[in-house]
Amino acid sequence: MQPTPHRKPVVGIVIYPQATLIDFANPHTALSMFCETHLLWKTLDPVPMDIGFSVVPTTTFADCPENLDVLMLPGGFGSNAAMQDQELLDFVKDRGQRARYVTSVCTGSLVLGAAGLLDVYKAATHWGFYDGLAAMNISGVHERVVIDGNRVTGGGVTAGLDFGLTLLAKLLSEEDARTSQLVLEYDPLPPFQDGHPRCAAPETLAAAKALMTDFPERAAAIGRASFASRNPVA
Repeated sequence: MQPTPHRKPVVGIVIYPQATLIDFANPHTALSMFCETHLLWKTLDPVPMDIGFSVVPTTTFADCPENLDVLMLPGGFGSNAAMQDQELLDFVKDRGQRARYVTSVCTGSLVLGAAGLLDVYKAATHWGFYDGLAAMNISGVHERVVIDGNRVTGGGVTAGLDFGLTLLAKLLSEEDARTSQLVLEYDPLPPFQDGHPRCAAPETLAAAKALMTDFPERAAAIGRASFASRNPVA
């Protein structure tokens, strides 16, 4: 018996200058075998990523489908600027209010928070940025993937693949997600056990924080200002 055909879920991934490529490339790869995907930006001009090259959007904000099955925000060194980009936030809020799932990877959750889409929800982010969620009164959960209602958020960077497969199982089926995982040969065995502060040596953690400079502190300050602007004191 032939399987019953189904409509491909429509996934909109918002990219922006200085985003982290792997934040959305990993989940995009996991999802694109079974979904219709759009890389969204204001124009179709190449968008510079934070690792030295650019990505060409496939769809503008103006031409994005009105009703998305998934709205996704990646993180990256550009997320602080994205949290203050009103045109981006207005678009994210508009599509997020109608999307079946509102999602993010890494500091993309801070952008969702700045758009008011994580109020009363639990969320994950990169390990260095939970103060940014707290600044917006968002409950942070230190997990690779956090599901709260129709909000699905992933931890930092590499968690995007776990996130993408988890989301695919919810969108379609666990078997589709298992198939995608096998095609990708996602069978992780990291060479070092330093992928999170809970298991990293103190000197490794200090070196990682030095590389991020004041990025987490600035994110928290922007988050506080965003929360205050959306919740003025009477």
